[in-house]
Amino acid sequence: MAACDDDVAPSTASAYLDPSYWDARFGKEEHYEWFKDFSHFRHLLAPLLSPSLSVLEVGCGNSRLGEDLLREGVAGGITCVDLSPVAVQRMRDRLAALGTKGVDAVVADMLDLPFEQESFDLVIEKGTMDVLFVDSGDPWDPNPTTVENVMKMLNGIHRVLKPEGIFVSIAFGQPHFRRRFFEAPEFTWSIEYSTFGDSFHYFFYTLKKGKRSLESSSYQNTLPSPVAPRINMVHEELESEDFIFLTNLDGL
Repeated sequence: MAACDDDVAPSTASAYLDPSYWDARFGKEEHYEWFKDFSHFRHLLAPLLSPSLSVLEVGCGNSRLGEDLLREGVAGGITCVDLSPVAVQRMRDRLAALGTKGVDAVVADMLDLPFEQESFDLVIEKGTMDVLFVDSGDPWDPNPTTVENVMKMLNGIHRVLKPEGIFVSIAFGQPHFRRRFFEAPEFTWSIEYSTFGDSFHYFFYTLKKGKRSLESSSYQNTLPSPVAPRINMVHEELESEDFIFLTNLDGL
């Protein structure tokens, strides 16, 4: 995995919500893989792939995940979107220089995806949703702006998925925080998750549209009480810039 250059790291986590920060960063940085590269979670993603799949990667930045999927044999079309026109143009230039066909880079807002309903078999995001949580406040009770934006993102993804499509979310966010969003009543997907990583675990969520269970429908009634131990977002250096999304329990 390419290491993050100190020259592109932000001074505060809230900078990750500023589009101008990403344009400036992508103008300098060639490649960075948030939450590990494909080789670390291939054993989880590869069983979901087939040659005919149409794939949407949300928040591609300067990742090479789209090209990894192409090498895995995905031939139904891979679309990589990012809000930054700088990132998208650099990806287009790189793909053209390599003569790579089958991966398209598109400027798009993850909160307002510009695609027709039921366009993709698989949608994947890797660390993109986590950006929306960097100033969410108390994770047990996120601020209204965070809730609104996360729901906009999920509604858009649910809309562009085909009837039995799959959404993969790779995140730091723990299940007891994410399920409250994933299991909103307007969504029909089932939810499973695995973890990967050595010293620190990342969550690999698999959401299958049209497969929602009764257990999922009733989960909203079993959410943890806000009186549970408070969770704080902290900055701890792991092995990369991924530390900005790490959550730790106070006192542990």
